Amino acid sequence: MIPAKPPARPDRVSLWRYLRLFRADILSAQPAKLYRAWMAEFRTPFFRSYMINDPDLIARVLKDRPDDFPKSDRIGAGLRPLLGESVFLTNGDLWKQQRRIIDPAFAGGRLRDTFPAIKAAGDAAVARLAPLADGTARDIEPETSHAAADVIFRTLFSVPIENLIAAQVFDAFRAYQRTQPILNLAAFIPGPRWMPRFFRRDTRAAARTIRALITEMTARRLAQIEAGTAPDDLATKIMTTADPDTGLTFDVPQMVDQVAIFFLAGHETSAAALAWTLYLLAMHPDWQDRVAAEARTWDGSFSGLSTLKVTRDVFRESLRLYPPVPMMVRQTVKPEIFRDRNVTPGAQVVLSPWHLHRHTRIWDDPDAFDPARWQTENGKTGQRTAYIPFSAGPRVCTGAGFAMIEGAVLLAQLLSAYRFDLVPDRAPMPVAHLTVRTAQGMWLRIEHRQSRSISC
Repeated sequence: MIPAKPPARPDRVSLWRYLRLFRADILSAQPAKLYRAWMAEFRTPFFRSYMINDPDLIARVLKDRPDDFPKSDRIGAGLRPLLGESVFLTNGDLWKQQRRIIDPAFAGGRLRDTFPAIKAAGDAAVARLAPLADGTARDIEPETSHAAADVIFRTLFSVPIENLIAAQVFDAFRAYQRTQPILNLAAFIPGPRWMPRFFRRDTRAAARTIRALITEMTARRLAQIEAGTAPDDLATKIMTTADPDTGLTFDVPQMVDQVAIFFLAGHETSAAALAWTLYLLAMHPDWQDRVAAEARTWDGSFSGLSTLKVTRDVFRESLRLYPPVPMMVRQTVKPEIFRDRNVTPGAQVVLSPWHLHRHTRIWDDPDAFDPARWQTENGKTGQRTAYIPFSAGPRVCTGAGFAMIEGAVLLAQLLSAYRFDLVPDRAPMPVAHLTVRTAQGMWLRIEHRQSRSISC
């Protein structure tokens, strides 16, 4: 069986039709030829865009010369009311300063420190699913969102999602994503930062609510730091780390920007990845049983994570088929040559993990779920040259290592306790807005694994 994949559009459509398709779902707005093309050019009256799947070009943009390909503000403009000047949207010296402060919090030694909070969130998720494991068809996306949000709040602020403010932030983020499309006017019409962006009223209201709640949590933490009573979590680490070049630390408004992107990136992407992985395992019960068997041999320790080899390969394969962030946009600042074609300054450069990870010239059987591919030569080559679920190079997601640990831990905990089965006639359809989610939910049946084994 081939996992769910959105239909491609016809090769030629009008600009107006393309804009309507793109606004609804950026994946089904693309033609099928992008799954085998090394590069494609798209022209509008306002700019030119180049999607690149050539591994050499991707390496040039992300690894070799990243300063020559800064992030484009065409997509970022739509997120600025919420994310402000977060590390996700900035470029140049400001971005480098932010990374010098943030990166130490996610260094290898610190990941060990976050493990107990991740595991506690997983234990809570297992407990919440217990009354739902009756074989009834259920949309599991709310559950994976709850679990991922719990991880973020426990690791960042040492509070569970049941904390009143944490729950309010979670609810406000859901409201924001229902109102904010990935595109607004700024994505297609160039203009200065002060140009009106025409956000919906409820979008701005949700952003204000989120930022007010995060400001409250951040101000409280700053007071705890000054009083010497702050817990040793990610928020404390980031707020007390000084830029080694300038000696500056984040103030409250700057920290609010960073917490907003930590929650959006760390919660939304993890929730999507976990939901798609459970769907793939429901689709392939043989792999699900292998993960469950491996999980039951895990001793529950951080050092024991090295034994979850099958679990990691399953999660890695899920990120290949359903990369949480389907497209990334950079911009040229000087003349370039892409595959013998002249590219002018100001052109948009689109990198699409969705298409790259399913490229027919790179991967064997690219649309199939096959965790064993990562032990093959083709899989190892693809991982080096064409696998970017967290981007690559200097701008690689600072939480990539954290996300891989979180994915393995939550999967091991959930699969050791429960079995997930497909629901006939309720196959999910991927749609992409901020992340790759489903059009009508992720419907699965959940059963207690122990009772299922006894009944068989």
